[in-house]
Amino acid sequence: MKIAPYLFFPGNCKEAFTAYEAIFGGKIVAMLSHEGTPAESQVAPDWIPKIMHACLDMGGGQMLMASDAPPDRSEGPMQSVSVSVNVKEVAEAERIFAALSQGARIKMPLEETFWAPRFGMLQDRFGTHWMIGAEPADAHRPA
Repeated sequence: MKIAPYLFFPGNCKEAFTAYEAIFGGKIVAMLSHEGTPAESQVAPDWIPKIMHACLDMGGGQMLMASDAPPDRSEGPMQSVSVSVNVKEVAEAERIFAALSQGARIKMPLEETFWAPRFGMLQDRFGTHWMIGAEPADAHRPA
């Protein structure tokens, strides 16, 4: 089984996923607008170029997916879900947190906690909530 977060954006999905591709080093494998599809007739003219489906391949079978959600089909900004990203190295957690922090609302600064050498939370400039953590060094020791 694979579980993939699916994010809904208010019209800036392409911009967000282009940024996420650069930040996480994944590869956008799908970026489909409404234009030229049967869905084109079901959205307002200004939504035709908006993204109907996007997929960012993060490697290892992990995907981050999204689309733009027209105002009449959205319940507002993302509020009740955070995308959790855990990496092995503190430096990588710091790099990702710093990149996502541009224009973000920091909910918890990236810092050492009792469970991780680094952990922080933010809502990025696109509205996505993130939890970024570095795994403890002993998490990779054989039992």
